[in-house]
Amino acid sequence: MGDIAPKGLNYPWETPPEHGVPIEVAEGVLWFRLPLPMKLDHVNVYALDEGDSWTVIDTGFASKKCKAIWRGMMDGPLGGKPIGRVVVTHHHPDHIGLAGWLKSDFGAELVTTRTAWLTARMLTLDVQEFPNAETLAFYKFSGMEAELYTKRATERPFNFADIVAPIPLGYTRIQEGEQIKMGGRTWDIHMGNGHAPEHATFWSQDDNLVLAGDQILSSISPNVGVYATEPMADPVGEWLEACERLNILVRDDHLVLGGHKLPFTGLPQRMHQLIENHHSALKRLEKHIETPKSASECFSCLFKRPIGEGEYGLALVESVAHLSHLYQTGLATRELRSDGAWVYQSEG
Repeated sequence: MGDIAPKGLNYPWETPPEHGVPIEVAEGVLWFRLPLPMKLDHVNVYALDEGDSWTVIDTGFASKKCKAIWRGMMDGPLGGKPIGRVVVTHHHPDHIGLAGWLKSDFGAELVTTRTAWLTARMLTLDVQEFPNAETLAFYKFSGMEAELYTKRATERPFNFADIVAPIPLGYTRIQEGEQIKMGGRTWDIHMGNGHAPEHATFWSQDDNLVLAGDQILSSISPNVGVYATEPMADPVGEWLEACERLNILVRDDHLVLGGHKLPFTGLPQRMHQLIENHHSALKRLEKHIETPKSASECFSCLFKRPIGEGEYGLALVESVAHLSHLYQTGLATRELRSDGAWVYQSEG
């Protein structure tokens, strides 16, 4: 849903690290940043000291720039010790992009969920030079603006393989309810959902650390979207269920190390914000569609700011997700409009 004014949170480090230059956030835990070529211009990765090696959490894009930064990190802040494991929280390119490279070129073990591995491997092997029929139909159903639809229909689409190194055949699976030892600590593994299926989060048994990936971020709410791959998915419902389930675990002193933005404490308040943000959006949306509207006609209601072309795709899938949640929970109806878009209407 975008930026939220975070109240009641504390930020131990108000300034993030420079690219490839670490901040030690706890004993044996280094926080690094890597660049992303988009509005959200960074991803956080973490290195946990295993004594004779490192475990790293997430990886950044598969780009020459990120590879160069990783090499500099290995030679410098990581002290020349090998990366023994790369633990991936979820399948999105900014988190899994260089996992295959760290395994193929440096021998790191890949550790992630089955869903993350399967999804990333499938997507990297599925290269499309032109938009497929299902994607174009999804754009039509979502009410994409005609001019943008024409542009998207004729240009090469985004492909995972453009920014994700080949995913290796073998990996080590982690599951809900298991424990994993990393950086001299034992961590409980709990799965999130909504932003990405089977998104791994890690909760230290030995101190106050939480490795949250994108499931829990300090000042933005992760994108929760429906895509052509599963047009009747309900990620909003999955997101709310996961937040309520994880909310049982939270403590005020937890230091949350997320995939973007700043580490923070005040997790009970943040979980409340993340949950209420989507409930509030659904209430606004229900009122907004007292007259029938397509997904593209709900941006102002949901995001309360102008949406440019660079953000349009993420805004569209999130708008579809919230409308579809209302539809699938019986709070709205839908019908096909003459232009081929689904339009949703509440009873008001």
